[in-house]
Amino acid sequence: MIEIKNVTKQFGEKTAVNDITLTIPTGCIVGFIGPNGAGKTTTIHMMTGTLMPDKGTITLNGKDIVKEPVEAKREFGLVPDSPDLFLRLSGMEYIQFMADIYHIDTQTRNERIRKFAQEFEMEDSLNERMSSYSHGMRQKAILIATLVCNPNIWILDEPMTGLDPASSYRLKELMKEHVRQGNTVFFSTHVLEVAEKLCDKILIINHGKICFDGTLEELKETHQDKESLEEIFLEVTQDA
Repeated sequence: MIEIKNVTKQFGEKTAVNDITLTIPTGCIVGFIGPNGAGKTTTIHMMTGTLMPDKGTITLNGKDIVKEPVEAKREFGLVPDSPDLFLRLSGMEYIQFMADIYHIDTQTRNERIRKFAQEFEMEDSLNERMSSYSHGMRQKAILIATLVCNPNIWILDEPMTGLDPASSYRLKELMKEHVRQGNTVFFSTHVLEVAEKLCDKILIINHGKICFDGTLEELKETHQDKESLEEIFLEVTQDA
């Protein structure tokens, strides 16, 4: 479970996130959507401890990201919005590094690496430096590292950007499987069709404030004249 209570983040005179309160329950896929500059990535950076909130608290499975940073960070795996990380490492070195941080034993990690490298067609590339990878291959390497560590909470920031259709489909299936096992997936996306088909819960943020927090059915019920999430999203963010 992720709990965000009265969280605010300012950069100078600009309020990027404005007193938001959210409860993200265990066992669901939550889609986090909003226009560019709405506060999505700032929120994720605070959830993961990259930024400190100016006000409010964030807990992940009961662990406060500010007061218990190491314990809280072991509760989640992050796929950031940019895969341009640790480019001097090979894909395998990066995955092993992350598995060490999460204390994954040798047998388990090796089994998972073989499995996910095959599923994402990276078997022949993991020993190459990530600097030589395409954007999509870097994204796959970071995804594989998260899957190998398999924390309870997955926090994914635009995870399908750069992925080929087969890899996107496999990732969506893995997200569903992770939730069926009693875990949580929190992901931001600009692809509203994906959110519409995949998510148990939708969060819409605009100008740093939450415009909607509920199920897709609840959102459609309040906008019965609209046929798609895209039309509803445009109306909600325009009103906000």
